[in-house]
Amino acid sequence: QVQLVASGGGLVQPGGSLRLSCATSGFVSERYAIGWFRQAPGKEREGISCIADSDENTYYTDSVKGRFTISRDNVKNTVYLQMINLKPEDTAVYYCAADPLGCRSVVASDIYGLEYWGKGTPVTVSS
Repeated sequence: QVQLVASGGGLVQPGGSLRLSCATSGFVSERYAIGWFRQAPGKEREGISCIADSDENTYYTDSVKGRFTISRDNVKNTVYLQMINLKPEDTAVYYCAADPLGCRSVVASDIYGLEYWGKGTPVTVSS
């Protein structure tokens, strides 16, 4: 059974930090790029970060560059998203997903190109 389980979300003050985790099972995750999407209320789901399977190249959308860091531990089958200096506009539900096309679908925010999705974890940045 394929599973991607995102965790680590919560309520944090502006300027604070969170680390999201995406634990994968039921498929060979190291053969997929793993990406993070987020969806704020009333907005479309957008791809914000991705880490490739082969060379572990990374991608960040402009709004999170310099603040978010993605990494993967293939032994633990887990991908992490370290988020610092969080802003109210980072408030959203965060999802992880497996991209069979080497981050191409994440970069394009093409939600139909992702092969597997996890349930989201909510992040609220508020004072």
